[in-house]
Amino acid sequence: MTDTQATTRDQSESPADGVPAVTGERAEWLEALAKHRHFLRFTTRDLTDEQAGRRTTAGELCLGGLIKHVSAVEERWVDFILHGTSAMPDFTAMTEDDLARRADQFRMLPGETLAGVLADYETVARRTDEVVAALPDLDRAWPLPKAPWFEPGTQWSARRVLMHIVAETAQHAGHADIVRESLDGAKSMG
Repeated sequence: MTDTQATTRDQSESPADGVPAVTGERAEWLEALAKHRHFLRFTTRDLTDEQAGRRTTAGELCLGGLIKHVSAVEERWVDFILHGTSAMPDFTAMTEDDLARRADQFRMLPGETLAGVLADYETVARRTDEVVAALPDLDRAWPLPKAPWFEPGTQWSARRVLMHIVAETAQHAGHADIVRESLDGAKSMG
């Protein structure tokens, strides 16, 4: 059964958050993504900006930076769904400035606030949900950008990109849980 055949209610209905109502496969993708977004955001509950920017492990990760990174990755991949390879950088030709900007995704910079980072993430999430709801076809595919980790000539469908966004969000929600537990002993689950 396709996601259009699985539609069980009028597409003009909208939930309270303003995202068009979706059912079937699209609803399942968005439900999985919402679950992992929730766990990622939940790790920042009751924190100050200073705490959200603090590194608590041997790595470079902080909670605010993880949310910034996941937000940037989600935004870039949704642009890829819409526009293909032209929306992505050539990862084989990144400059020092490109690498520095990428590294800044993983930390809270002077003047950034946890509230601002979370608001930006909410904006990205809303856009993603709207794009997924409106996509005419989850099978639409584009060639992947040049990157050492992608096999040349590989294409990803919108469905495969959604799988990647869900996996990326879940992975970093786990990282965030470790960072938070190292910060003050709080856990997302358990």
